[in-house]
Amino acid sequence: MNILFVAPYVPSPIRVRPYNFIRALARRGNNITLVCSTDKGDQAALAEMQSICTRVLTAPLGKAGMLWNAFCALPGHLPFQAALNNSSRLLTLVHTEARSRQHDVAHVEHLRASALGAELRGLPAVLDSVDCISMLFERTLRGSPSLKSRAMALVDLARTRTYEASYLTRYERVIISSPEDAWALEMLRTMQDQANEERTIAASPVTVIPNGVDLDYFAPQPRTRAPATIVFSGKMSYHANTAAALLLVQDIMPLVWERRPDARVVIAGSAPPREVQALDGDPRVTVTGYLPDLRPSIASATLAVCPLRYGVGIQNKVLEAMALATPSVVARQATQALQVIDGRDVFLAEQPHEYAQAILTLINDTWLATQIGQAGRRYVEQHHDWDSAAQQLEVVYRQAMARTNGKSSRREKMGMSDALGYTTERP
Repeated sequence: MNILFVAPYVPSPIRVRPYNFIRALARRGNNITLVCSTDKGDQAALAEMQSICTRVLTAPLGKAGMLWNAFCALPGHLPFQAALNNSSRLLTLVHTEARSRQHDVAHVEHLRASALGAELRGLPAVLDSVDCISMLFERTLRGSPSLKSRAMALVDLARTRTYEASYLTRYERVIISSPEDAWALEMLRTMQDQANEERTIAASPVTVIPNGVDLDYFAPQPRTRAPATIVFSGKMSYHANTAAALLLVQDIMPLVWERRPDARVVIAGSAPPREVQALDGDPRVTVTGYLPDLRPSIASATLAVCPLRYGVGIQNKVLEAMALATPSVVARQATQALQVIDGRDVFLAEQPHEYAQAILTLINDTWLATQIGQAGRRYVEQHHDWDSAAQQLEVVYRQAMARTNGKSSRREKMGMSDALGYTTERP
């Protein structure tokens, strides 16, 4: 297939889902034209995409441009995340490629690129929503300790709900990472239909394609695990990870330290905010900041932990730790998209005392920890291979193409302004 892949950023190992979709699709013989915005520091990731894709077309967009786009969205109905990457140069690239008749199908990555779908008229299009962002905002309002995060969620929640509900009539197919997020997206559309008392265009089905994990890159490593060491990894500037790190050190670990004062915590990941950096003041806690490779920190720990105050979708950090055969204690909420069995593949927890008990069990029972780690590796091998995910994605592409075979695309039927509810002009 010839695929036009539209992304709001350069896919890279940090952007796990589009990066691995592109790699797996290319391995399967598909020709991919990538259209994305770029910023300073993207050179290495861009070079890798150029080595994988048939063509890569870029539109430079720095932080100043993104802030301007968000400012322009203030008086309208477009969510800030959908406005951030909506540059006129990117719109022109997508418009030109969609009309070139060189592509069989378009793949649009995330809410942040979804506004570009208006430029894909005439071309069958699949949106990867990834997560239901309005559900994330709802959980942020309830669970985030950060006033800034709660304020941003409150400002953008209503318009994001309305916008996400329109996905199912603007795209031939929609994919998402978890059943819970799929349900939330479909409920948004149902509530909108009930409010309007009519449905003019039938909604597209939502297909769940869970995230995979690079099984070769995250292969178990022959290294000795540090005793009584708990690792929590991820991009620490992400507000849900910040909240989780605070939960771990402030609420869970005091219960562990009562019985194992020798236990250590490693918080590994880039851009930790001040409140996370402050945790490093405790000699039992290490905040690493940016690491070029997280695997040694995860593979050398006794166990990995993924506590959540709130979140949506699949937690990649869980799959990566399991792939490395590191036994994991995971929030029940973080595994709703998985088919893991508690006590076999991972330990599940919800309350601080449940996390603490599971952590203590794995610290004190080396044999059990090894068994859980090995079972976790087997689970991801069976259920989260990226090549299998790409095969599912190809089926969705064919469904989208069949839906528009000889017919107008949904964006042609609705018209650009009707589909988006705003004017696409951007400075």
